[in-house]
Amino acid sequence: MGLMRISALYSRTIIALVWALLLGGSSGACGADPPRAGASRYPWTQAQTVDAAAFAREIAAARGPDRPLVAYTGPPFLYGVGRIPGAVMLGVAASPAGVRALQAWAEPLPRTSNIVVYCGCCPLDDCPNLIPAFSRLRDMGFTRVRVLILPRSFGADWASPGYPVER
Repeated sequence: MGLMRISALYSRTIIALVWALLLGGSSGACGADPPRAGASRYPWTQAQTVDAAAFAREIAAARGPDRPLVAYTGPPFLYGVGRIPGAVMLGVAASPAGVRALQAWAEPLPRTSNIVVYCGCCPLDDCPNLIPAFSRLRDMGFTRVRVLILPRSFGADWASPGYPVER
């Protein structure tokens, strides 16, 4: 194995271990995938979600003005550990300051912007950040907002499978 390949593998392993330690190895309720659409607890529909594999393909292929704008709405220290390339750190959307930061970032954008929000701080069923972020953007009139579905965590569902991570 080449040095670059070993280094990339080592980096992905370290990120996965950090996430596992930070999250206590949590894998969600009974390890089951959470409901993605139609459940009353989520304000988004199935069409307003994207899974990790599909989103990794989308960002790899996207060019030009329709490239997704990626909004990270979780704890800043996790953003520093690793994030989706190009993601904008907006703060914890469960807090008033985080919602204000999200709103200030989004205000000048065209309402047809292709926006994907994600957190990944904990299992989706327990995440306090995605519902306020999605709801605020929808209430602002954005028509193309999607939620990146990470059922367990960013580490488990994005970094560990080897999707691109920026540090």
